[in-house]
Amino acid sequence: MGTLIETGMIDLPADFGSAETQRALTSMANAMQASSILTIANQIRERKAAGEPVANLTVGDFAPELFPIPAGLRTRLIEAIERGDTNYPPPQGMPELRRAIQGYVARTQGMNLPLDAIAVVGGGRPTLYATYRLLVEPGELVVFPVPSWNNHNYRDVCGVRVHEVACRAEDAFQPTAALLKPHLSKARLFVLNTPQNPSGGVMPREEVAAFGELLVEENARREQAGEKPLYLLFDQIYQAITFDDHVHYSPVQLVPECAPYVVHSDGLSKNFCATGLRCGWVYGPPAFVRKLSALLTHVGAWAPKPVQVAAAGWLDDVEAVDAWSQDLNARAQHSLEVLADGISALQADGLPVEMIRPQGAIYLSVRFDLVGRKTPAGEVLADNEAVRSYLLEEAGFAIVPFAAFGADEADAEGWSRASVGAASADELRERMPHLRRAIEALA
Repeated sequence: MGTLIETGMIDLPADFGSAETQRALTSMANAMQASSILTIANQIRERKAAGEPVANLTVGDFAPELFPIPAGLRTRLIEAIERGDTNYPPPQGMPELRRAIQGYVARTQGMNLPLDAIAVVGGGRPTLYATYRLLVEPGELVVFPVPSWNNHNYRDVCGVRVHEVACRAEDAFQPTAALLKPHLSKARLFVLNTPQNPSGGVMPREEVAAFGELLVEENARREQAGEKPLYLLFDQIYQAITFDDHVHYSPVQLVPECAPYVVHSDGLSKNFCATGLRCGWVYGPPAFVRKLSALLTHVGAWAPKPVQVAAAGWLDDVEAVDAWSQDLNARAQHSLEVLADGISALQADGLPVEMIRPQGAIYLSVRFDLVGRKTPAGEVLADNEAVRSYLLEEAGFAIVPFAAFGADEADAEGWSRASVGAASADELRERMPHLRRAIEALA
């Protein structure tokens, strides 16, 4: 037990150092914004803590009581801790896990990777951040579709220029190669995510191939011109969660010649409902992966050793992993279909709502065309944030507008993300009559 200094207990005010910190912050710190999604999530927690019924469709996470981690992964994790696997792992990841990832990628995506092309990191975010830092100088250009997850925040943190390309509902908010190509000639990096957060859209095979061909074509031109190459950051953290005839592909599967220019981000987080275990992996050109590992050693962004050891054993249990994936997909699709059917019923009755049928991940794109309507209290819903607040207050129906994912308010047209990771099918059904009444009450 520590000993108090002679002067006794020192009480520090709640806001001590605020003025000094404000004078000290860098331009990057001042440009950086807190996550609007987490701000919304805090609102939901407060309402739930007060005992108010809310269908929480805001978080890109899994409630453990609804979507627990695989039993085989849990057992191995406990065993690893009890064995004492609690010291630092190697910077590039435990060799057994990297070999297990190598086998998993070969089985699920048909790519035989050299081991040096794989590194283990602390979830998906470190790969995304490090790729921005390693490939894009401050002031250089990054292109990405909107809505998309977190790219506008990496813009601020890394000091890069961005070009945001608005995508269309008819494409499930997935970009096409034709849509992005005119904006790539001066870019250093472009970013794709499929299955997508926030829309739940899955990029069709022909578009994935078109992006691979675009990379090959553009980099051949750049090599001739003596220019730096264009890279693709390919976020496939939801790659195992797809429904019906929607299938996930990597561009490297379809156009192997683009492999030198593609960085993949993947991991346990979404495919195995293990967000809090913070175990992700990156694969791409070995020279790049080594640099990424070196950068992340300076910030300690590696996955905990017991998690890595457990994940290695889990991924190698091929039958259990396959059975888990089939079951997770069925459960996620069921919840999404319950939500989609509820929204579809409102639309069929002439209410100003619509949605896109589930394709993948744990998200539904849903549109509430309510801007300009007047509430029973006489307030006009001026924008999508006002719509979000109204639906939360009056219906206990919590969603995240696409504006939180970089979409311009006008382009968003009332579209929002609804996540089923923390809301049961029964909760969704129970909230639908409340949602109907709240919408019908508007003038």
